Amino acid sequence: MKFEELLKLLKGETVFSSSMLLVGNVSANSIRKQLTRWVAKGKLIQLRRGIYAVSQPYRDMQPHPFFIANMIKRASYISLQSALGHYGIIPEYVPVTTSITTGRAEKITTGPGRFYFNHIKKELFWGYQEINIQKNIKVFIAKPEKSLLDLVYLTPRSDNINYLKELRLQNTDKINTGILIDFAEKYRTPKIKRAS
Repeated sequence: MKFEELLKLLKGETVFSSSMLLVGNVSANSIRKQLTRWVAKGKLIQLRRGIYAVSQPYRDMQPHPFFIANMIKRASYISLQSALGHYGIIPEYVPVTTSITTGRAEKITTGPGRFYFNHIKKELFWGYQEINIQKNIKVFIAKPEKSLLDLVYLTPRSDNINYLKELRLQNTDKINTGILIDFAEKYRTPKIKRAS
């Protein structure tokens, strides 16, 4: 396969899984070797095993970090500081893309950025939605209320009033109090009760 054929196959996508190339009578080994060559030539960036991004100048747009995170770990959603920053609820710039997963916790640094995946119990893997983040690009992201509760749940001593003040929450009209209370009850932990 030629690189131009790959770009045509991707139809403008900037991040892809190598599994999408294994169609028909294609050898997995030859695909792996070709991808390795393109990475060595700087045409692709390997984000993790089997996940690649098209390098500049071969792409039309920079892939959004939220989309990259969703691709790196399929069973994940954006949450915590990244989601709160996206909604404008915390004032700080968030240099790391933070996600929730039922898989193992992991910190990944690649060319496009840093990605932290925080483990949560399967019973708490809910409260997210699919949104458009870029042209024709959708991602899974926690609702504002779930993002805040995930942060409190996963951060040590976050039920302390001083920690909650340090967050300097803004645009709190984006947080629905009824949904926040409903979601908090589903956690069934004393820590979340104290914080809410």
